[in-house]
Amino acid sequence: MLCLGIETSCDETSLALADSHRLLDQVTFSQVDMHSVFGGVVPEMASREHLNRLGPLYNSLMKRSGVRDRDIRAVAVTRGPGLLGCLLVGLGFAKGLVLGLGVPLVGVNHLHAHLMAPGLEKDISFPCLGLLVSGGHTSIYLIKNPFDFEQLGRTLDDAAGEAFDKAAKSLNIPYPGGVFIDLFAGFSTPDEKMFPRPYLDNPNLDFSFSGIKTAMVYHVRDHPELMLKDKTCVNENFVPSPELAKVCASFNWSIARTLKIKLKRALDRHPIRNIVLAGGVAANTMVRNEVEELAREHHLEAIIPEISLCTDNAAMVAWYGQMLINQGYCHGLDLEAIPRGKKIPWDYLDNRIQGTGCRVQDP
Repeated sequence: MLCLGIETSCDETSLALADSHRLLDQVTFSQVDMHSVFGGVVPEMASREHLNRLGPLYNSLMKRSGVRDRDIRAVAVTRGPGLLGCLLVGLGFAKGLVLGLGVPLVGVNHLHAHLMAPGLEKDISFPCLGLLVSGGHTSIYLIKNPFDFEQLGRTLDDAAGEAFDKAAKSLNIPYPGGVFIDLFAGFSTPDEKMFPRPYLDNPNLDFSFSGIKTAMVYHVRDHPELMLKDKTCVNENFVPSPELAKVCASFNWSIARTLKIKLKRALDRHPIRNIVLAGGVAANTMVRNEVEELAREHHLEAIIPEISLCTDNAAMVAWYGQMLINQGYCHGLDLEAIPRGKKIPWDYLDNRIQGTGCRVQDP
């Protein structure tokens, strides 16, 4: 079954085609350069850019892949969490397509899609633990099967990705700063006493990264020479000073080790077969290393996606949407967008039951 995936939750406009458990093709437009001027995503600009890009990207995807409109058998779209305006643009485009093509529509939980994305490259055995680490979310899930996710822990304030970006901002490192902190960290070894490993003096599986973010702000205040004088010169070939590299490596280590410790607690409480790492911060070198090391210590397999599947992308939406459709799950045209901060309901219709309204016939 050929499924079209649509992703517009934040600042990536992405469309992909998945067919028979493989990715057929994907096109993505990133707005990073546009928003870097403002040091973060501007929601109104992001929504408008999605609106401008979706049509041309869809045409490009069809032409590149050689797929005809009538070959598409289902449309999957990110319904949340994300920026409401951005989500609405994607939903509007998806609903227009299902009306025109007469195919099922399925809304996809962005977080579940991230956790299932590694399945595009490697089989995931269940039950497994999923560690989702991004700019807006840091959570641990017990995944009993692709349709049963139990959240064991979550961030109580700042997510790990947000802490990385705000720490980078205090150092005058350009947006998105987490990428450069990871890059600079590679030039040094961490000082394990420089920053705290936050929110560990408890038995739970929740996270809190506001304290370590504040620790970085205070450290830079006491060492103003760490701040870059000209952030416009920063690129992938930039070589940081030894002092800056040490700070970045230490900050990186503290967050990565905190994630490992909390994940180990979850492992000790739940018998599982795999560890899945997902989300934008899953691209972080030290985080990947810590999760792989933990898996080896417990004789488990760490399933970590390639870098392109860590960031927001439509491949994961098409992939997980296809799994939902094959299981019989779908939505009607009354599907609503769910912004960040609100719980996404499991409100799927069952396409196996006649009269559910999953398949649009004549508009």
